[in-house]
Amino acid sequence: MQISSAIFECSAPDLDACPDESLPEFAFIGRSNVGKSTLLNVLAGQTALARVSPTPGFTKMINFFTVNKTWRLVDLPGYGFAAGAKKDSRRFNKAVARYLKHRPNLSCVFALIDSGLEPQAIDVEFVEWLVRNDVPFVLVFTKTDKIPPGKVPANIQAFMERIAAWFVQPPASFTCSAITGHGRQELLGVINETLTAIAAQAEPSPRDEVETPANVRPPSREPKATRKLRPDLARPW
Repeated sequence: MQISSAIFECSAPDLDACPDESLPEFAFIGRSNVGKSTLLNVLAGQTALARVSPTPGFTKMINFFTVNKTWRLVDLPGYGFAAGAKKDSRRFNKAVARYLKHRPNLSCVFALIDSGLEPQAIDVEFVEWLVRNDVPFVLVFTKTDKIPPGKVPANIQAFMERIAAWFVQPPASFTCSAITGHGRQELLGVINETLTAIAAQAEPSPRDEVETPANVRPPSREPKATRKLRPDLARPW
């Protein structure tokens, strides 16, 4: 996949303020300080698309970036820490949960895990939440360039073992480095495959193109605003 354009669209404090649902969205989320904003910049091929801050929990809004004028990257507030009052942290968490559960054009969540750490309870709990709420996701283990050789595979294996009981087959997982660019093409490949599946589902079948006789009432359809837009891809749960 080639990125020809990536622009900031808007920030939303909650689901109701999000932009229209016309474009597929790919959301990135992880524990604060996991390198999320830096990774978004790498994927977009820019240095300052998503603002990077040394302060954990800096992202407090749901930030939307339109890519190639056809899909969106979504930068979600990190979990685990928020700079500010506890009530603000709870508000951010509630907004993120509503977005993940009820955004019809959310096509995939990239759940970011720090590859330099042994399995963290908060990451395991978040993956369990995604599974329980039937949210499509892949795992992305970040910061591989900063970890001694051998530790990354061990930490990934330990994490996958912690979540194995929830799956018939384990979820897709990737490793990446925002410094070296490792993993960029693989993550863009996930997005490209998902967009291809969405486009294939949108194509009318020959049966759909047959004209309906005037005396036959067509079957009812869901309103466009509530129609499910997520691709019905095989999921690991």
